[in-house]
Amino acid sequence: MILDDLKGKRVLVTGGSSGIGAAVAKGFHDHGAAVAIHYFSGEAAARKLAAGMTGGAKAAVIAGDVRTVAGAASIVEQTVKALGGIDVLVNNAGGMVQASKLTSYDDAVFDEVVNLNIRSILAVTRAALPQLKASGQGSIINTGSIAGRNGGQPGSSLYAAAKAAVHSLTKGMAVEFAPDGIRANAVAPGLILTRFHEKTSPERLESVRMSVPLRRLGTAEDCVGACLFLASAAMSGYVTGAIIDVNGGRLMP
Repeated sequence: MILDDLKGKRVLVTGGSSGIGAAVAKGFHDHGAAVAIHYFSGEAAARKLAAGMTGGAKAAVIAGDVRTVAGAASIVEQTVKALGGIDVLVNNAGGMVQASKLTSYDDAVFDEVVNLNIRSILAVTRAALPQLKASGQGSIINTGSIAGRNGGQPGSSLYAAAKAAVHSLTKGMAVEFAPDGIRANAVAPGLILTRFHEKTSPERLESVRMSVPLRRLGTAEDCVGACLFLASAAMSGYVTGAIIDVNGGRLMP
């Protein structure tokens, strides 16, 4: 099914070179949207992804560091130059940085977790806000996590707290930006089989799989539909401040 109102939309996907971001970028392009694929260190992957996006809609590759205000501004400027504006912002960049217990975490790791998962969303969104306002039907989609719902596992509590902040910020954005016609929502994936979990033990993966009512782990492609839905005014024009859980039923808030 093609969502006609996504055709011609201009979409910026941060962290778009791999995993969920890459799948989402491809999903938007498949529906006729022009896409800016942002990367920080995965240039080769980003360019390969863009090269495979054939058809009428444009696919641009954008570099930059989402963790800084200057980097965020540069990413938005590059996107506007390449696509002519921004209608949909997918704040997908993020990561755990490293496993850290609350009793022994390093202050530098804490700062990195905050910068990568929270400051990045604030900085990119603020930079993109004039473009989203001009769109008339701007949509912000933030990538949260099941960890932001349940506190995560030992060693991932800092990451979980950051993702809980993403969920809260999403609701704040929904209220603050509504007068400008901008909707803000989040997608909270469960355990998705991407590079993020490449070091997770087979035993842990199997344990999680058995806790999922659908009896399988998620894929990056499983997250695409929720993002397309949230970007489509025809499908979700009255939806804002929502957190859509994509976890196979593992957690039902």
